[in-house]
Amino acid sequence: MDGRDTDLKKELDATLQTRRELGEEYESALVDSFLEKVDQRIDGTVERRVRRQLAEQQMAAARDSRSPRPTDSFGERFGFGIVSLVLAVPLSAIGGGVADLPGLLVAWAGIVGVNVVQAARTSPELFGRRRRADKDDDAWQD
Repeated sequence: MDGRDTDLKKELDATLQTRRELGEEYESALVDSFLEKVDQRIDGTVERRVRRQLAEQQMAAARDSRSPRPTDSFGERFGFGIVSLVLAVPLSAIGGGVADLPGLLVAWAGIVGVNVVQAARTSPELFGRRRRADKDDDAWQD
């Protein structure tokens, strides 16, 4: 039992003692007074909890906003392009060797598709879309 519970128990004891001294005429007023104190105690507890949760949420949001976000650098784009071209050679050979021209076209359609997706992710302005400044990096705006 903590100090607040002890205080509440003392309040209840005092209310009951007062009721015995004053009689039943004042019972409803005494009960209302005690319930008002209980309501105030509950309101205070809820308010403290809400403030604590808001503070925790603000701290979490502040930590998230300070965490470094991955950026798409020129080196990343250049590296992706090089890897794509290096892998294009064996994929073209396999596609052309197995299914002739249709296999070659499928291989290059896949290579182009992967590069288009990468370009759209790293440079959305190329496709007429802009990233929202107030949203996460994954949010898009038309």
